Amino acid sequence: MNDRRGLLYGAGAYIWWGLCPGFFVLLLPAGSLEILAHRVVWSAVLLLLVLAVARRLADLRRLTRRAWLQLLAASVLITINWGTYIFAVTHGHVVDAALGYFINPLVSVALGVLVLRERIGRWQAAALGIAVVAVVVLTAEVGQPPYIAVVLAISFGVYGLVKKVVDADPRVSVAVETLLALPLAVGYLIALEALHQANFLNHGTGHVLLLLLAGPVTAIPLLLFASAAQRLPLVTLGLLFYLNPGLQMAWGVFVGHEPMPVGRWIGFALIWLALAVLTLGTLRRKTREVVPESVDLVEPESSSR
Repeated sequence: MNDRRGLLYGAGAYIWWGLCPGFFVLLLPAGSLEILAHRVVWSAVLLLLVLAVARRLADLRRLTRRAWLQLLAASVLITINWGTYIFAVTHGHVVDAALGYFINPLVSVALGVLVLRERIGRWQAAALGIAVVAVVVLTAEVGQPPYIAVVLAISFGVYGLVKKVVDADPRVSVAVETLLALPLAVGYLIALEALHQANFLNHGTGHVLLLLLAGPVTAIPLLLFASAAQRLPLVTLGLLFYLNPGLQMAWGVFVGHEPMPVGRWIGFALIWLALAVLTLGTLRRKTREVVPESVDLVEPESSSR
């Protein structure tokens, strides 16, 4: 039952994220930074309510200075990630955003090697090599590096690295991240209003409600993901992850009608090959870890006969 609920939570989070391009285009003509500011403000409000209902507000006072600094870094990284993603969606670069999230697991492996000094096997090394070739192909096709994809992949990869070492309840950490970004977001919205450049109240009640919904649209999948992470193995979460960029790419190609020349398809095919190699290597390693345990369980029964 726990695994089933975990699968539902995990699939719900990734499918939600994968369909987000359809929501953020509704927030136009608000600019990318204005949408980002509303996303931060209303996410912070909702997450504070979640902490109040869960009676976890006192946890904010128990956070160490080290945890606050780590969450400040996480706040900067996730804000960059959100802002880049909103820019990509509202400027017709959904496929580039999808590429960034396809690359993300490979970036996480690279960060593990470079930062945590983790050792990698042949499968992981092969996957990273294929990914490098893919980026070269995509750069040659477009004429410049895929900046949006790289920023999204690196910002989210480093964000995951920081979150790995934060000692705090997931709900508390996500709330703190938004609260730390809140002063800048509120200040920016006030400045827009003062300069008569804000779009919040200028396009009808429906547009106001949509901008308010940016909070729940952001916070709910984060909470679903946190619940899934508590119930599912990392391998399962990793496999579910591909729902997100897969749906984003489908949206960009079939709904946004973004260009997909042959070179771009080749680059994506190489990324998918790298992910397949990485996943296969991970599954093989997990299988080897399980087999000795099974043998140990059988041997005592054999010796007792």
